[in-house]
Amino acid sequence: MLGSRHRRFIKVAAGWSGGLLAVLLLLTACGVGTGDGAEADDRLNVVTTVGMITDIVERVGGERVRVTGLMGPGIDPHLYKASSGDVRRLGSAELIFYNGLHLEAAMADVLREMDGRTRTRAVTDDIPRDRLLAPPEWEGQYDPHVWSDVSLWMLAAETVTETLVEVDPEGEEYFRSNAAELLAELRELDEWVRERVAAVPEELRVLVTAHDAFNYFGEAYGFQVEGLQGLSTVVEAGTGDVRRVARLVAEREIPAIFIESSIPRRNVEAVQAAVRARGFEVEVGGMLYSDAMGDPDTDEGTYPGMLRHNVNTIVEALAPTVVAEDREDR
Repeated sequence: MLGSRHRRFIKVAAGWSGGLLAVLLLLTACGVGTGDGAEADDRLNVVTTVGMITDIVERVGGERVRVTGLMGPGIDPHLYKASSGDVRRLGSAELIFYNGLHLEAAMADVLREMDGRTRTRAVTDDIPRDRLLAPPEWEGQYDPHVWSDVSLWMLAAETVTETLVEVDPEGEEYFRSNAAELLAELRELDEWVRERVAAVPEELRVLVTAHDAFNYFGEAYGFQVEGLQGLSTVVEAGTGDVRRVARLVAEREIPAIFIESSIPRRNVEAVQAAVRARGFEVEVGGMLYSDAMGDPDTDEGTYPGMLRHNVNTIVEALAPTVVAEDREDR
């Protein structure tokens, strides 16, 4: 049987799906445009969901695409409800990229219904299923947060590239050239992450966050990951979750736990208080970008910059002495 968290997640998602789908199909049938007043041009009109996908499409598509990202900084895709403006943008898009694996909750069902009217593609479709994580409580469903493993996000970039080539074959050489440059950058990023996390002693490689968005990071780079809310933020963390994580932190004397940019910090602060009650002081080590990137026009507003920020924040909080010694050596 499905776990209680998963059952409630499906129930909430289904409630959103029916209403949004009805409105979307009605607007599409009526030929509603974007309503944004944007001037028509020859670029491919692409709509994306989360910022990490937006970044890939902008990098690979370059000047041949006009990209509209629906979910900006601080937006939790698990709880996302499309606005009427978003519905119009989806209805007028020539191509839609989304993550899939239930990250976008009810939107994934809506987007699959749109396929055939508008070309849609989940960027995780081509990732081999044996490389995806399948938590037991989700019974056959996969963890959607694949971007925290750079090598998996490279596969997503390849899916974006192939889809753009299929939709706009005249741009093939341009798309593949941009993709080659991006993939080379991501290979270097993956190597940098591995070298950077080596500064954290193995016994301190425990990453405690608001929800389970970093399991792929832990699998790829050698961290035990503990999230308060599980894979989805639809269901709130309970007192039992707080006690469980607080016990782990106190017993292992983990020096820092982390908040996330798209999730309220109250649950992490509750863990901090519970750890203190056990006689150990744990710091909030900083903010990590999990389901959303940073502000536009900042380094954290790009996928590579977001990863670098996260890794530096984790390393400096969990191994401050090692990091300080390394700086002195330089």
